[in-house]
Amino acid sequence: MEVSESGSVSYMGKCDQDWDETPNQNGVQSDAATASIEVPWLTKMEVEIHPNDKMVVKYQEEYIRNARGVRLFTCKWLPFSSAKAVVFLCHGYGMECSGFMRECGTRLASAGYAVFGIDYEGHGRSMGARCYIKKFENIINDCYDFFKSVCAQEEFRDKGRFLYGESMGGAVALLLHKKDPPFWNGAVLVAPMCKISEKVKPHPVVINILTRVEEIIPKWKIVPTKDVIDSAFKDPIKREEVRSNKLIYQDKPRLKTALEMLRTSMSLEDSLNQVTLPFFVLHGEADTVTDPEVSKALYGRATSKDKTIKLYPGMWHALTSGEPDENVDIVFGDIIAWLDKRSSDAIIVTPIQPPFGNGIQKLTDIDSPTSIQQQQQQRSYLCGLKGRRMFHHSAM
Repeated sequence: MEVSESGSVSYMGKCDQDWDETPNQNGVQSDAATASIEVPWLTKMEVEIHPNDKMVVKYQEEYIRNARGVRLFTCKWLPFSSAKAVVFLCHGYGMECSGFMRECGTRLASAGYAVFGIDYEGHGRSMGARCYIKKFENIINDCYDFFKSVCAQEEFRDKGRFLYGESMGGAVALLLHKKDPPFWNGAVLVAPMCKISEKVKPHPVVINILTRVEEIIPKWKIVPTKDVIDSAFKDPIKREEVRSNKLIYQDKPRLKTALEMLRTSMSLEDSLNQVTLPFFVLHGEADTVTDPEVSKALYGRATSKDKTIKLYPGMWHALTSGEPDENVDIVFGDIIAWLDKRSSDAIIVTPIQPPFGNGIQKLTDIDSPTSIQQQQQQRSYLCGLKGRRMFHHSAM
């Protein structure tokens, strides 16, 4: 691992786009027939980020094991002062948190929020077949267990709890709310996937044919799709930065994954009236990845007493990452203003009685690899962000 003078963190080793399994605990590709990935298997890493020489954000990484025994990557951005509230990141399809959503985490932590992210199974630096979603419910359960375990920690037990979801992550956030409505204090939904636009909804006959073979060839990459990165990221430099992130899945969707996303969207569409938590939905009017009409439908049908929608003329799908910097500043300014207004000391949270156990284990609680690896796992890193912004971007 290297930490550059710009403050960005790079992982030494190579990462080939076409691997089908994420690395095992030794950083070795588990499927010998596919390309390898060499990544140091750290269970914990710490970075202090100093924008303009001011100590404002602490960044940490840690691996956990879920109730199904799968190793999952988690990360967090913490302010050096007491957090106003806790924000939980739900990334989009094919995306990851540590690099792709770093700007989001850093901005929110700089504004005083404790921010936590998790790479879904098969995504980013978590274990599993690359971008294979066997059951969408597994994503929801993993996020719920991890997020709730964070809320059970003494320093966050009385803090407000906000979900933040981008694109498919918007669906994850809404389903987390549906799973435990009173637990969350609000949600920020950026171009959420919560309804299939009539423009792209598959014909029922096509869905029926694909459903008949999904258990036979669930992992086959046979679903045709346009280049989403070209359609989502307006700024050409940021678009290429996303393409160069080899932790982002850029191949065709797997059959089972596509059907799970379709079923999830259709189910959410039928239950939008059950959305009751405070939310802020944002959408670019020029978005061709998720139709702005989807956000309008959510805003119109949700029964939340506190709901806000904002459409951004001329902006694309990747509001927080693919737009020119001045547009990104506007979007994050709106998000932080919305959170600040709802993060007062008087906020009411559903109590959690310790000890809280839900099947989530920190990797340090499980069988540790070797004493040498354990020494590597406890390293701390400092980095300074100086000069122009050097953030990794987020969206989708």
